[in-house]
Amino acid sequence: MQPGHAQLDRDHVWHPFTQQQGWSEEEPLMIERGEGSYLFDTEGRRYLDGTAALWCNVHGHRHPTIDRAVRGQLDRVAHTTMLGLSHPGATELAARLVELAPEGLSRVFYSDSGSTAAEIALKIAFQFQQQRGGADARRTKFVRLREAYHGDTIGSISVGGIDLFHSTYRPLLFETHVAEAGDAADLERVLSAHGEEIAGVIVEPLVQGAAGILLQPEGYLTAARELCDRFGVLLICDEVATGFGRTGTMFACEQEGVAPDLMCLAKGITGGYLPLAATLTSEEIYEEFLGDYEEFKTFFHGHTYTGNPLACAAALANLDIFERERTIERLQPKIALLEELLAEIAAMPEVAEVRQKGFMVGIDLGDHDASLRMGHRVTVEARKRGAFIRPLGNTVVLMPPLSISEDELRELVRIAAGSIEAALASAPPTELRQAA
Repeated sequence: MQPGHAQLDRDHVWHPFTQQQGWSEEEPLMIERGEGSYLFDTEGRRYLDGTAALWCNVHGHRHPTIDRAVRGQLDRVAHTTMLGLSHPGATELAARLVELAPEGLSRVFYSDSGSTAAEIALKIAFQFQQQRGGADARRTKFVRLREAYHGDTIGSISVGGIDLFHSTYRPLLFETHVAEAGDAADLERVLSAHGEEIAGVIVEPLVQGAAGILLQPEGYLTAARELCDRFGVLLICDEVATGFGRTGTMFACEQEGVAPDLMCLAKGITGGYLPLAATLTSEEIYEEFLGDYEEFKTFFHGHTYTGNPLACAAALANLDIFERERTIERLQPKIALLEELLAEIAAMPEVAEVRQKGFMVGIDLGDHDASLRMGHRVTVEARKRGAFIRPLGNTVVLMPPLSISEDELRELVRIAAGSIEAALASAPPTELRQAA
């Protein structure tokens, strides 16, 4: 007899960011389908999707416009290479991304994930400085922010700053300079000391997502732009998590009127349907890569599925929905409602702090011993109550689809509050006292 799916999972699947020993001791949640803001498991139980499929679903599951677009593309071609070829979807999407992006970004390089979008930005920035030559050829290093996260490939880890995720791999990584997140004076200190060797500064604008939804003070992004200009350094904005409405505007950079030199996009670019990413650059950067073949100024980077037609079709439909359904406009009252609802959670004795920017929420439970797995306890309790949420350590993250209704939003926050209360109550009192 064929083993059940749960057993097949235990026997063969290795999950991301998951301690498999603990995973194998629990019954896995098997999702069979989705509808709007809900996921349904193989037993027919439904769960509010409080993670937006890991922060990428925008308009809900099975949106008919994106479904039709992907099916329609299947009737034409599922994939062709962009090495030596192009296709209508990639060209149309690039033009629309440029139209939406901050002023000055005019070129689009496709890839397949946020990590590769960041990796590409680093390589472009490095090669740009090398090809300019002269004193700029000395610009071989990058400035990263403490607690930063830009993905899990070697280059993106090199500019990451979360020790839990990254410290194991430090011997493999290239050297970087570190600035305190949200501290413009510290960034100025680093650039004053090392500016002549810096190719670029990479930041997550407004919010450091994987660090636990850490918010930057107002004006920090503007100050980073001004400092980069003063020291002749490229500014790379990683909008993988913050882009496509997640902070309340299409891109987080808009909120401070900042135009970066390079911008990384992924996650919400296809509405959460298919893997696709894009690195946008200025025309000045692009032109530095132009030359005769024998000059070898080509950007030597690519992926088999670069600009995949199915993904581009989903992305174009995603942007159509933003326009037709006025997604950003309709999001504003829900952001206000969410802030109001979170005030009640912030008042709970079990909660240390609530951090919110748009539809990015981190509910900090404070310090607890790692063995308690407090965030995981909240996840388990939430499933019992009909929601799927995923924590970052002891921070409970709420990141629903932008299309979630106000009633569903109220339900999600209610479930989160009840789950936090139950999780803290279920922890061994002696261990809680020790953690405190």
